[in-house]
Amino acid sequence: MSVVNTDIEPLALVFQDDGLVPNNSMPFLVYQGAVDVANDHPEKTIEGLFGANGWGAMWRNGVYDYTHYHATVHEVLGVARGHARVQFGGDHGKALDIAAGDVAILPAGTGHRLISASPDFCVVGAYPPGPPMQITRPTPENHAKALRTIPEVKLPQTDPVRGADGPLVRLWKRDAR
Repeated sequence: MSVVNTDIEPLALVFQDDGLVPNNSMPFLVYQGAVDVANDHPEKTIEGLFGANGWGAMWRNGVYDYTHYHATVHEVLGVARGHARVQFGGDHGKALDIAAGDVAILPAGTGHRLISASPDFCVVGAYPPGPPMQITRPTPENHAKALRTIPEVKLPQTDPVRGADGPLVRLWKRDAR
């Protein structure tokens, strides 16, 4: 039995470059209630799903409470427990409520920071194959460097939730920025 609700399509949002947070022309994706985490080991459930779809270098924690982004790698955040309000896309982006079973997929350069969270909030993070994750803060110097590195980040071969035929594979296409 699958742990994924395959009837759910992700919400897709494109955040504009605000001069400090580059974001990405490819859409940020959020699956709401996509993963069945009603068990004793929701972190393992999400890790198994991401791993089966080729996303690794996993970790468990929360989301940093300061704006940051990753300019060398895409990131997926699967909510295993609790709920939170997270600002995605930098200061000019969008604050979203995410909860257990939700999955957010951030193309390289997408700003994010925690606004508030329940005491039990736990996220499983992962990355497609490629270079290691680096935390980048929004500064003019980092922004200029990110504009060079983000276009070089390889497109994932799979959607971390739905695999090789998932929405990410259809929706993430390179364009001239």
